[in-house]
Amino acid sequence: MLDQLELQLEELEATASQDEAVAQIAACKVAGTPGFERCRPSRQPFPERLPRERRVITAPCACPACGGKRLSRIGEDITETLEVIPRQWKVIQTVREKVACRDCQKISQPPAPFHVVARGWAGPSFLAIMLFEKYGQHQPLNRQVERYGREGVPLSLSTLADQVGAAAAVLEPLHHRLAAHVMSAERLHGDDTTVPVLARGKTATGRIWTYVRDDRSFGGPAPPAALFFYSPNRAGEHPRQHLPIGQGFCRPMPMAVMPGSMMLAANLG
Repeated sequence: MLDQLELQLEELEATASQDEAVAQIAACKVAGTPGFERCRPSRQPFPERLPRERRVITAPCACPACGGKRLSRIGEDITETLEVIPRQWKVIQTVREKVACRDCQKISQPPAPFHVVARGWAGPSFLAIMLFEKYGQHQPLNRQVERYGREGVPLSLSTLADQVGAAAAVLEPLHHRLAAHVMSAERLHGDDTTVPVLARGKTATGRIWTYVRDDRSFGGPAPPAALFFYSPNRAGEHPRQHLPIGQGFCRPMPMAVMPGSMMLAANLG
């Protein structure tokens, strides 16, 4: 419902801006008729971390009014425009030269460079973008395939799916390290959130279980971290599998259920 309301608000804003632009163009054709001005929300300044490209429009060398050339600079006006550089694709060719020894008749060659995925054709930046689009921006692979095709890079859905599966296997040790760090916290915060899941003929409701370690408000030196798990339902067996009960790692305390959220308190065993 929130997504639909945001989409409707976006369409209303775009329509209002279009109507305002049309009104301004029509007002310019009528002498002495002021154009309609819509109240706009204040825009936040652009982040300082963004690089700035300075384009200077030089002042005239002579006064346009009298033609005098004794001009002195008194200031400048700066207008900032946000711009983006389109994504560029490239193919990196790694050439490994072969040499033969004339003394021992042996052939030598430098070793192959490291690939994130064994015998993989996708570079690390492309893998990171593909995974972030799928899991961070909720863009399925079929939409990514269509967008890549419009950019002149035809790729099949099965090809991207193979790369996602291989990258997930490569990142699994990092997930285990993150899980060990989060679950060893003295205080553990948990929450389950509903997520729509496509099913045959309907939309099912899955669960995203989130466990957070953040002791900064308690003066803890450990860095904060969040751990995510998915389950098709809200059965209690899922958090029992997530929390390492009986392994001497942590002992969960009784849960206090609040509307819309769940707090889990844990202390060291």
